[in-house]
Amino acid sequence: MTSQAPRPDTLELAADLRAALGSLVRSLRGGDELPQNQAAVLGLLVRDGRTCTVAELAALQRVRHQSMARTVALMTEAGLVTQQPHPTDGRKLLVTATEAGRTALFDQRTRREHLIATAIESRLSPEEQRLLHAAVPLLRRLP
Repeated sequence: MTSQAPRPDTLELAADLRAALGSLVRSLRGGDELPQNQAAVLGLLVRDGRTCTVAELAALQRVRHQSMARTVALMTEAGLVTQQPHPTDGRKLLVTATEAGRTALFDQRTRREHLIATAIESRLSPEEQRLLHAAVPLLRRLP
């Protein structure tokens, strides 16, 4: 089966969607207290209640080990994560989100959701709000 190139109108829609979502995300980041890389690490750790090594976090985030080690060190100093010895490999440390880290992540998410909700209510008509609501499941199917 050969894949065909997307139609020009679909490519234009994709470009418009990427630009709109990018603009939305950038506008939400303006008031963030957590740097994006730290929020991403906390999101990984908190989502499934997991613990990871620095190497695993680096692979998941597609960054160099050294960069992730620096991020984790800063987060440890800030009290957002803890590092505990790996139960079976004493050379490794497991990184876990602390209660302060979970709170910081949830506070940031809540602030962003509040901004989006306020914009939806103040800038979109009730019909536009219904259209946006209907579009969410479609957006979830794209990745």
